[in-house]
Amino acid sequence: MTARGRPRQYDADKALEAAMRLFWSQGLTGTSLDELAAATGMNRPSLYNAFGNKQAIYRRALQRFVDRMGEAPVSRLDRRADIAAALLDFYYAALDIYFDAPQPNGCFVFCTAAPEAVSHPEIRADLRAVIRQVDGILEGRLHRAEAEGQLAAGTSPRTLAAMSQALLHSLAIRARAGESRRGLRRFARESVAALFGRAGA
Repeated sequence: MTARGRPRQYDADKALEAAMRLFWSQGLTGTSLDELAAATGMNRPSLYNAFGNKQAIYRRALQRFVDRMGEAPVSRLDRRADIAAALLDFYYAALDIYFDAPQPNGCFVFCTAAPEAVSHPEIRADLRAVIRQVDGILEGRLHRAEAEGQLAAGTSPRTLAAMSQALLHSLAIRARAGESRRGLRRFARESVAALFGRAGA
């Protein structure tokens, strides 16, 4: 005989999306459980049962954002043969996500996890893992460009990957600080030209 119980009154995917957007705007410390409950349409016991405590919900939301970045910006790195053009596509796709709100929030990871990393070791580990992951992805693409003769002699793909990610951090922070998408796209173009000696149009 199949056990019968109360039907689930929430959509877990929609609830996590709502939590992600709230944390993305306000951060972990700045978001209360009451605000999470209101945003997700779930009461506190339901939140705990579905996702765990507030930090656990935040970390789930952070991973959701990381997955979203992998779906668009990272996938752009392989669409262009020229490394400068590929990176520019990567930055443009990241900016599309950073500006995906009435008030641009920049990057969930770099703009909210970094301030929490000092007092939350698990979030610090999450942040470090994301930085290493992005470094690895960029370095892999740059090694390919090196093999194709696109990098200047003596260039270190590892160092250039770290510099390329640093530009991504800067775009995120500047977006959150209120700079325009148009201005940041220009900043990305000029930065890529400075790194590679060409605009990558």
